[in-house]
Amino acid sequence: MENTKLVTQNTLFLYFRSILVLGVGLYTSREILAQLGVSDFGIYNIVGSVIVLFSFIQSAMYSATSRFFTFDLGKGDFEQLKKTFSLSVSIHIFTAFLILILGETAGLWFLNTRLVIPAERIEAANFVYQFTIFTACIGILQMPYTIAINAHEKMKIYAYAGIIEVIFKLAIVLTLGFVPFDKLKLYSILLFAVYTLMNIFYFVYCNLNFKETHFEWFMDKKLFLDRIKFSGFEFLGVCSHILVVQGGSILINKFYGVLLNAANGISVQVTGAVSQFSNNLLQAFTPQITKSLAANEMDSFFDIIIRSSKFCFLLSFVFTAPLILQIDFILKVWLKEVPKYANIFCMLSLINCLMYTYSMPIWQGIISTGNNKKFRIVDGVMNMLIFLLTYIGLHFSPVYYMYSLILVNIFKISYALFYLHNITNFSIWDFANQSLTKCSIVLAVSIPLPLFVSIKYSGLHGFLVCLVAFFPLYILSSYFIGLNNSERLKVIDYVKRKIHLI
Repeated sequence: MENTKLVTQNTLFLYFRSILVLGVGLYTSREILAQLGVSDFGIYNIVGSVIVLFSFIQSAMYSATSRFFTFDLGKGDFEQLKKTFSLSVSIHIFTAFLILILGETAGLWFLNTRLVIPAERIEAANFVYQFTIFTACIGILQMPYTIAINAHEKMKIYAYAGIIEVIFKLAIVLTLGFVPFDKLKLYSILLFAVYTLMNIFYFVYCNLNFKETHFEWFMDKKLFLDRIKFSGFEFLGVCSHILVVQGGSILINKFYGVLLNAANGISVQVTGAVSQFSNNLLQAFTPQITKSLAANEMDSFFDIIIRSSKFCFLLSFVFTAPLILQIDFILKVWLKEVPKYANIFCMLSLINCLMYTYSMPIWQGIISTGNNKKFRIVDGVMNMLIFLLTYIGLHFSPVYYMYSLILVNIFKISYALFYLHNITNFSIWDFANQSLTKCSIVLAVSIPLPLFVSIKYSGLHGFLVCLVAFFPLYILSSYFIGLNNSERLKVIDYVKRKIHLI
């Protein structure tokens, strides 16, 4: 009951944080496009995609650090936990240095010789690239501290920090409208400053509140090899994923130039905000998934995965569905200049994002076991297949990139479910009965009428009628079909307590 209460509180903190981040993120994306212009916006996205090609190392290290730190915390072994943290910081320092070297050699060469960038903006692109590298290194050094906060389930602090960060980013966008010099360069400098300030905040908070985060130089060969082995397979999966996402952006650039990168960049901004929302929700459940496994509480482990997949879907669907249904109207209102193909890119990206959100707890369950070898190999092969299909499809249309993502991701999610079953005896039947079926029914009930409205009506009138048609159906179907009896009782109890407080 105490764990359930903590998860509920953390979910609410992260949910409201995510709503604010999503709203500000959509507004700032609109203003960034307006302030930078389509060409500079496309340049910023393609330059960012180069450095992200190296951030697969960062993502692999995050998975390893989070898994081992949370697992040791769940076992209650403080001395081992302290060693894990200090070793993780040492590895992240080395990783940041490695990305800096790769970025200043291979990445710089790729930027200047292989990307299609207007000649008059190549100097600005190089300037932005340098600050993008510095920002990536700051993010790597920050990682062990944000992981410690999440593992201790201090989501209130994480939520407040996220709110402060988006306020800073909003201030940056508003500042761009009043500066007389190169806005693209200034934007990269100010973003670097924001990430540096947030890194300092996380460092100070952890040192004041968690004894195990007091860094001491530590190296243990066995622990180091365990982390590197686990990270190696995460590296394979993340590397192939980056190949799909950022490689697809580069292929679009090669086939269609920076104007199509601007359209893809808009879809990345929209789905990035929604994905961040989904990732924040999962963070409320992730520590409990790993800790229950560390304590060998398998029934709790299975239950949290099933419930979190359902809640992640339901809480993301409420934002994603209206965006998909009314994407043309939303882009027209949101952007002063809508790039060609931006609507279809956004719609298909959001569908893919919703699928990914639903499957995240399954993948987290696999990562928690530490048994990721075979899973990451197969996942990597499937990602390579996406890249191949993208390359072939782009000869015909830019939207084939999105079709490839959705098609292969369906197979990836199915494989992840069966893989978790094989290594932990996770019940696919329980998952299908308690999560998949309920989410499917909610979708089937909520979508048809709003879809009909979206086809029949357009403009502000169509948008408002669509929302009026969608939300009652979504709320009723989620409450009576999506939730079980105990969950409905908790919702009623929560509402009664809030009314009583008011």
